[in-house]
Amino acid sequence: MRRNIVHEGSSQLTYEIREIVEIALQLEKFGIGITWENIGDPIQKGERLPDWIKDIVIRLASEDRTYGYVATRGIPETRVFLAEQVNRRSGCQVTADDIVFFNGLGDAVAKVFGFLKREARVIGPSPAYSTHSSAEAAHSGYEHLTYELDPQRNWMPDLEDLDNKVRYNDSIAGILLINPDNPTGTVYPRECLEKMVAIAKKHNVFLICDEIYAHIVYNGAKTVHLSEVIGTVPGLALRGISKEFPWPGSRCGWIEIFNQTRHPVFKKYIQSLVNAKMLEVCSTSLPQYAIPPVMGDPRYPVHLQHRSAMFEKRVNEAYEIFSKEEGIYVTRPQGAFYMSVLFDERRLNKNQTLPILNPDAKDFIESRAGNLEPDKRFAYYLLGAKGICVVPLTGFCCNRKGFRITLLESDDERRVRTWKTLVESIREYLSSG
Repeated sequence: MRRNIVHEGSSQLTYEIREIVEIALQLEKFGIGITWENIGDPIQKGERLPDWIKDIVIRLASEDRTYGYVATRGIPETRVFLAEQVNRRSGCQVTADDIVFFNGLGDAVAKVFGFLKREARVIGPSPAYSTHSSAEAAHSGYEHLTYELDPQRNWMPDLEDLDNKVRYNDSIAGILLINPDNPTGTVYPRECLEKMVAIAKKHNVFLICDEIYAHIVYNGAKTVHLSEVIGTVPGLALRGISKEFPWPGSRCGWIEIFNQTRHPVFKKYIQSLVNAKMLEVCSTSLPQYAIPPVMGDPRYPVHLQHRSAMFEKRVNEAYEIFSKEEGIYVTRPQGAFYMSVLFDERRLNKNQTLPILNPDAKDFIESRAGNLEPDKRFAYYLLGAKGICVVPLTGFCCNRKGFRITLLESDDERRVRTWKTLVESIREYLSSG
């Protein structure tokens, strides 16, 4: 072609959570049965939406209005409902105009980063959730900027590292955090959030907080929303129903906007997001209509408590299995439905393997494993040998070697069997080579 049509940031669009699926699908063709531990879809792993929520959706689906366009920002009544929830829990004064709907948080993230000025960077945590890190890197054309999460302190942010990086890099215009965090499962206490807000205020940058797992907390943790600590700093909270109802197929997420009227440049930026949404007309209507009757139902808090208790049981079960194994390190998550497993990197080398009995699978894995990061090499051999699909931690914009598992498998026996097989595979892998 006479012109190069490839965006400068295209090489940054990586998503290990899905990319490893391509390897797994090829192994399926060789007859390897796959246990999918790579993606956070509760429905795929056997969780059922409560019948009373289904009944609300069914009733709405029978109404003609749910098949039409809605306002670009979202259904006004739903935005009023959500704004009232924010104000009730935090004392903020957000309005319906501070709520904007998107087709899932993937759509929101693409626009939040995509409509920033290219030279304006957002620094995020490492390990990073791939949707954020890839979108931010792609918009700029450079590698994603990160601050460290410390596994020895329950994956809490290294605030000194964050402060120094923001101080000495004036291209940084925003700070991203994920609370509760994916992939580590940590929940930030109020004091930590207040310090992050103080850093943002000191350096005159805005905040983005992904709160998609805000109501999946356990083991004594309590979610503190960004709205409760944001003060006068400009910021966005990203929310949705995919993990909470759970209804991932709804593709329904929204942003809560704080202090846009205090900061003219931030207000203009927010208007650009709304204008971009206007080109699409609106986001999907049916799930928006479902939010007030579902979240406003007295059964909803009970539903959330039940799910938190369920994940608490599972994470404690996982922690007991993994924490006793030599050569790896885990902390006990307090939120979301993931756990990160770290390797003792002194135990890793480039010759370690797992025995793969299927000859086609063995040839396939061995032809691809040679120059991989050690944790990705383990993930490939684990797929070939045991058919378990995990995400290597280096796929989360991270230099630490390990992998992420989910807590989603609904079959108790299968879940425990998978985790025990993983531990046995770790032991065998580290003792090889």
